[in-house]
Amino acid sequence: MVATDELKYWVGFSRIPGIGRVRFSQLKEHFGNLQDAWKASESELKQTGLDSRSIEALLLLRPKISLDAETEKLERHKVKTLVCEDPDYPVKLREIYDYPPVLYIRGNLLSLKDEPCLAVVGTRRPTVYGRQVTEESVTDLARSKITVVSGLARGIDSIAHRAALETGGKTIAVFASGLDIVYPAENGKLAQAIMEHGALVSEHPLGVKPRAENFPLRNRIMSGLSLGVLVVEAGERSGALITAFQALEQNREVFAIPGSILSPASRGTNHLIQEGAKLVRNCADIIEELNLSIVAPQQLKIKEFLPVNEAESAILKQLTSEPKHIDEICRHSGLTVPEVSSTLAILELKGVTKQVGNMNYTLAHEIKAG
Repeated sequence: MVATDELKYWVGFSRIPGIGRVRFSQLKEHFGNLQDAWKASESELKQTGLDSRSIEALLLLRPKISLDAETEKLERHKVKTLVCEDPDYPVKLREIYDYPPVLYIRGNLLSLKDEPCLAVVGTRRPTVYGRQVTEESVTDLARSKITVVSGLARGIDSIAHRAALETGGKTIAVFASGLDIVYPAENGKLAQAIMEHGALVSEHPLGVKPRAENFPLRNRIMSGLSLGVLVVEAGERSGALITAFQALEQNREVFAIPGSILSPASRGTNHLIQEGAKLVRNCADIIEELNLSIVAPQQLKIKEFLPVNEAESAILKQLTSEPKHIDEICRHSGLTVPEVSSTLAILELKGVTKQVGNMNYTLAHEIKAG
């Protein structure tokens, strides 16, 4: 375990652009410790084999970095620092070639160390189908004690995190910024919930903004923490595909949920399947491929319910576990839009139906006449 007084030098070097796993190793091997490396002169640094750009960056930024102030800031934000030499560093992440030398953590990553992880990624603009299959898949994964890893982005990432939390499961959000900057900002409450029931993780020190080049770097950590990656919906140029390709490079499993050949949101996932990704029909496919034990997926619970009027009865006859748009419900029930809208709202409050996005509704339970 790294001594407390040595830890601040790891933090200092993590603030220097270009100092990654390889250069950390060069410095450590040459000087024996990072404290001496931090205080080294230019001529001493050149002897380590570091490239000139890294040396220039270090000499330029080192005088501007207060290590004590960095430590105080981390304590104030309740951020823990975990370095690659620490025995609590995630074992799976340590296996990849370019593992981050320093991890910043909010929450309790250690409580997740013995549970298998699966990264769940996809488009920021999911279809109703994408939302539904993400919720159902992640619910079953969480029930099977699999920690869900994602990137807190809009769309599939956020849906995956929420589904895991709502099931009472655990989830990890990997940031492309410092942990004091939630991106997108609208996910502030979600990040807080994840921190209380899992962990927020980043390789970036506090104050680092979510620049475009940070997202592919973030994705390698998501796949690195996990046994595999599940791609739900992804367009032809989706960032989710980058995560899938990184997973392959890391010798991780890649899973993909098939979609309509007519849907742009499924072109990337269908292509992954064509290239050899494991086609996923349900959680059992993932569990079997990873050779893990499975908790049987729960079917819709039978709920005894007695409609209080003809509108409720007519609408319930139209609904199943498959999403149905409110316009279609109106056409087949013979009710007006205001009648259907108000009745659906009441049925949602009663826990009988649920909206799965874009005014599409399903049954929340299997209904039996009361």
